[in-house]
Amino acid sequence: MWLADDLIDRERYPIHKDGPARDALLAKVRADLAQDGCAVIKGFLTQAGVAALTDEADSVADQGHRSYNRTNAYFTADNPDLPEDDPRRQFFDRSNAFIPADNFPKTGPLRVIHDSAGFDDFIRDCLQETRFFRYADPLADVIVNMAEEGNGFPWHFDTNNYTVTLAIQNAEAGGAFEYAPMIREKDENFDEVSRVLSGTSDRVKVLHMEPGDLQLFKGRYSLHRVAPLRGTRRRYVAIFSYVEEPGMVGAPERTRQLYGRTLPIHHERAGKRGDALID
Repeated sequence: MWLADDLIDRERYPIHKDGPARDALLAKVRADLAQDGCAVIKGFLTQAGVAALTDEADSVADQGHRSYNRTNAYFTADNPDLPEDDPRRQFFDRSNAFIPADNFPKTGPLRVIHDSAGFDDFIRDCLQETRFFRYADPLADVIVNMAEEGNGFPWHFDTNNYTVTLAIQNAEAGGAFEYAPMIREKDENFDEVSRVLSGTSDRVKVLHMEPGDLQLFKGRYSLHRVAPLRGTRRRYVAIFSYVEEPGMVGAPERTRQLYGRTLPIHHERAGKRGDALID
């Protein structure tokens, strides 16, 4: 059975106990999030932790839902009533795979990290959120994104207000994380979205993650993508999701696109979000 101390570098990052080291880490993460909605904690996992998560991902890789289609940044259907140059009508090839949450048992390393002492509290303190809940989606609360050669993920916004990702394994080349920080908050800001999609925006940043790095990202507000991969080695990234309202799950259509199936809970709670942003 895995222990959190074997997986998380708690000597370097004692997130589970109050003290100067935790306070200093919090200050840095908060500053990075305030600047552009993204913060990275380098080497959050031990080498044993990276190996354990890689082995676990390999063991359930055949359960990943692979999809190859064309999507817009909002995962919505085309609307011919809108102008042709509207970003909601800009569709891009998407080739990727997600291993759903119900493939990761409580005793496995991924959920041991997620359930470890202080993990949720640390993430909440980093985000400085008073309303902070785990994503209630049984297919998506903690998943692994799996990508292979030629795969990538085009520009999109996340359903969740905040996303926490853990780099597990990189491809041999490619796979950079690109994002346009905080380009929509109270409104959609379609003009800037259009500039990002056309490659003319000056707000795009490029981030190269290494195995074991922990990232906090405001993905509902920052347009982002993963560049196509090269080489035979798969790219694995674990995704932990948090939201501002209890009981929140993914929309049925988006869930079907990403995981290849829906559960009754997705239909029962469809449309019950705390904001009016397009998913």
